[in-house]
Amino acid sequence: MKGAVSKLASIGLIAAALAACSGDGKKNAEPDPNIFPKDYKTEVLYTLQRDLDDPTNIRDAFITEPFLTQGSREQRYAVCVRSNSRNMNREYTGIKDRIGYFYGGHLNQLIEATPEQCGKAAYKPWPELQTICLSDKACK
Repeated sequence: MKGAVSKLASIGLIAAALAACSGDGKKNAEPDPNIFPKDYKTEVLYTLQRDLDDPTNIRDAFITEPFLTQGSREQRYAVCVRSNSRNMNREYTGIKDRIGYFYGGHLNQLIEATPEQCGKAAYKPWPELQTICLSDKACK
């Protein structure tokens, strides 16, 4: 009886090991890094809501359409965002430019931009950023 249990346990271990090694032999396909970011405004909006000290009462909000830009090695879609937001003391910090980089159609990074990155950008007004409300009640 002891030998039968041992054999069954061995067979079970071998079956589990073989199942772990099995597969269809295909590698997981890498996503296309330059899929057009169709929901770019929504993704940037959520990121700014999360990252800004005070994401309410933003002034002078502008955004560009996604554009391909050359990185250190590859091209990626990017957008430039310009706004005047408040710090933790509820003081406006002045207009700042940020650049967001996309990978596979999704926002990967949003950082402060240099004049070379967004200085000549074709901004469009972005009123949605100026109306962020973090309350269930109506914002003023």
